[in-house]
Amino acid sequence: MNIETAANQLEALGNQTRLRVYRALVRAGVDGLAVGHLQDRIGIAASTLSHHLHRLIATGLVTQERHATTLICRANYAAMNGLVGFLADECCADAKAHAQDDAA
Repeated sequence: MNIETAANQLEALGNQTRLRVYRALVRAGVDGLAVGHLQDRIGIAASTLSHHLHRLIATGLVTQERHATTLICRANYAAMNGLVGFLADECCADAKAHAQDDAA
């Protein structure tokens, strides 16, 4: 993952409402949630939810799929894992390098 993608995803999750929406979708699992159920769970207006969902979709964190008249939203777990991995991959890398320098 490149730093621009990570920054955009983190920026999207930096909004309290979008973070609540995203967490609800992560909790829902692979089946996701219908937009109406998501709206009830979060307790926000449909237009507000739509705005926040579009931002999460644009960053690749959420996907939508239409089943007849129902719109299903799902967390994109591959994107979530990529973002978490991006943040964790470099954990303590500089500390290890300094420890090796000190030992030499």
